[in-house]
Order: sequence, then structure tokens, then C-alpha cells
Amino acid sequence: MNYEQAVANLYDRVNLETGRLNDAPDGAVPPRQLHVPSLDRLRRVMAYLGDPQLDVAFIHVTGTNGKGSTTRMAASLLMALGRSVGAYTSPDLERVNERLASGQLEGLLPITDDEFADTIAAVVLAEDAARERCSFFEALTAGAFRWLNDLGVESAVIEVGMGGRWDATNVGDGAVAVITNVELDHQEYLGTTKEEIATEKAGVVKPGSLAVLGEVADPAIAALLVRLARENGAEAVWRRDHEFACTGNRLALSGRVLSLRTPGASYDDVFVPLHGRHQGDNAAAALTAVEAFVGEPLPIAVVLEGFARVTNPGRMEVVGRRPLVLLDGAHNPAGARAAAVTLAEEFEASKARVLVIGLLSGRDPGAMLDAFEAQRAQRVIAVAPPSARAMDPGRIVAAAQDRGITASAAPSVEQALEQARAATPEDGLLLVTGSLYLVGAARGILIRAKGVRH
Repeated sequence: MNYEQAVANLYDRVNLETGRLNDAPDGAVPPRQLHVPSLDRLRRVMAYLGDPQLDVAFIHVTGTNGKGSTTRMAASLLMALGRSVGAYTSPDLERVNERLASGQLEGLLPITDDEFADTIAAVVLAEDAARERCSFFEALTAGAFRWLNDLGVESAVIEVGMGGRWDATNVGDGAVAVITNVELDHQEYLGTTKEEIATEKAGVVKPGSLAVLGEVADPAIAALLVRLARENGAEAVWRRDHEFACTGNRLALSGRVLSLRTPGASYDDVFVPLHGRHQGDNAAAALTAVEAFVGEPLPIAVVLEGFARVTNPGRMEVVGRRPLVLLDGAHNPAGARAAAVTLAEEFEASKARVLVIGLLSGRDPGAMLDAFEAQRAQRVIAVAPPSARAMDPGRIVAAAQDRGITASAAPSVEQALEQARAATPEDGLLLVTGSLYLVGAARGILIRAKGVRH
């Protein structure tokens, strides 16, 4: 099996990300007709792979927003400790290889094409032996654990795909479980209330693990997570604003300067090269998780180096100047509100603003526009993200026009960017957002385009 065959094999499977929900030619059925949630199929396949997930020591990260940033921060801190580190994240922006990465002090590097092909071929052999066929995410997760185990990484950070209890990554047992927060998202799969979603996410807490809980916005949900973590057998539960906190958070050039407190130590003047006040809370959770994982506070030099090396493509990422071009994969109202706050605080709210937005089906376009404060934009350009689940851009245009916003639809991502660049003055701001699929496509176009400074 070569690389192209491996990728084709993966994308020919049941895949919630693309909307392919069965193996029929059209691939689509209503979500509620999916099989009863179970990890049994994947466990049978993992057994034929030698159960590599049982030999990978890892931090398990879930949450509605911030889990990707927290995962990257934790991995960077572990590398600053001099460890060999693996990471499994989702979704990818441009190539599926991005989801599987490893590294040491030089930083995380994605799996090579040859390694990827060998890894998926091994999963297919295990499926044949087990007489099972996994979904896209199950197969990729099986491959990730096998690859990380073969590499012999000392530590790994694993990001949940969706939810927690029935997520494929939960075939492994994280020594530390992080829940960043709980908001209403993926309700067709996780439940219609925060309580139901919190219960799904708390499923990553395993007996003997340490739980790091970041939810503070809803005290009732925070209390529920504490109770669930203890019922699930957590050895200890560390809560934001109790056992750990971000106690200082100020704007700096190209990032934030933070003061962080963990159960074991306090750290001041920590620079994090990421935009957004919310990154302070992610940093506090990541640092606390790594402290729990290694069993002691980190030296200040390690903390400074680890955070200084963090990157997070597609999350409030600057990819162009004059006009200022930002990419942010805020895909739900909570993420959109955080993006609006970041724009106001860090990117001169007075700038003329153009918004390129694409959403997946299931979103409320009006609620998303309101969360982004799109009324402040001089123009909104709607476009379909490159996904089978893309929302008709006309729905976004209609919602914008209902709010008195000048809006139009573009037939492609490339044309949306061309129209947006033409509409944005040199001293203005162009934000591409709404879906990571749109952000990934736009990132490739913008970074490779002539004249874009990055």
C-alpha cells in the first residue's frame, strides 16, 4: 500500500467529519440511525495490533473549545523537558499527516508519507484478522497508537476527536485527563444539554488518573464534572481557579504574557506567542496537566522555553500584512465570541473589517454572525468550506442581510479571498473563519501566494 492508497482507504470509510455515515454509495443517513456507541470493534482491532495503546503514556485532552491549543502547549512543555513526545490531534488543515506528529527539542514533525502508508496498511491487516471495518477516525486512531508505540515516545498528548466516553481515543487510558470546558456543540451526537455533553466528556477520566478541569463559566457544570471525575475513579481532581489558575494575563507583542499558578508552583512573566486572552486559561490547564503527568513542578526555564515554542496554525494566525489577514477556526458560538474579543483587544477594533465565513451544516448562521460581531464588518463574504457537510452560503448571506450587513456569496474559496482582498483597505483587517475546513483551504492559498508575508 502506498501513501495515496492509504489516504484513499481512510476516506472511503464511515466518516463523521465528511458526512459519510455508512458504506452505501451516498454514504449518508440521519445521525440518530448510527450504531449504538461502542468501542468493542476498535478494541478487537487493537488486540490484533498488540494493544499498543496500553504501552503509550499520555495526557488525554477533551473539551468543547481550547483542546487543540491545550494539546499543543502540553506537548511543547514535555519537549522542553527533553522528552521524546508524540501528539495526536484533529482535524488537519491541509494534509491528514498533520494529525500524527512526534519530536523532541526541534518541535513536532508530522508522520512521513511512507510511515503513514505502513501504519494504515498494518491497521487494514488487523481489521482483516479481526473481521472488522473501522470508521475513518477509528482506523486513524488505531494507527496513531501503533505508530507512537513503535517510535517508543516517552510521552504523548492525545486530543479527543469528539466527546470522550465513546471517542476512539478512549481505548487508551490517559494518566491525566483534561477537560477544558463544556459548551453546546455536536448536539446531534453528544446530547442536547450541557449536562449530557459534560457526561460524555467526563468519560475520559479513568480509575487512578488525575483530572484537570477547566470549566468555570457554569458552576453547575463545573460541579457535575468534579462529581463525575470522582465517580470515574480519579485519584485527584484539580480545578481551575482552585488548584490552578491564570492569575495574570496581559497583551504583548505577538502574544500574551501570563502569570500561572499550579498546585506545585507559581510562574510569572511567561510569554505565549498565541493571540487571545482565552489562551491564558489553556496555558494554565496545559501546565497543570504536565505537572500532574511528570509528578512534580517544572523548572521555570522549561516553562519559559516550552511556551515560547508553541505554534497553533489556523487559530488566530496571522498570514498576511497590509491588509492584516487572520485565520481562525472558530466553529461554534463560544469560539466566535472568543475571536471577537481577541479582535477587539489585540487587532485594533477600529480597523475596517472584512469577514470571509463558511459554516458546516447544523450551525445557526445568525447566531454565529452575532457571536463574531459581524455587524462591525463593512462586508461579509460567504463561501462553502470544502466539505460535504458545507452549509449553503446563501443561508449566511440571508442571515447577514437580515442584520443590515452587506453580504455576498462566492463560488469558491479562492474567489472569496480575491473578493475580500479587493474589498479590504491596506490598513484594514481580513478575517477568514467559521470552519477549520475553510481555514485550511484558505491557509494553503494565502501562504503559497506571491506577496503574502508570513
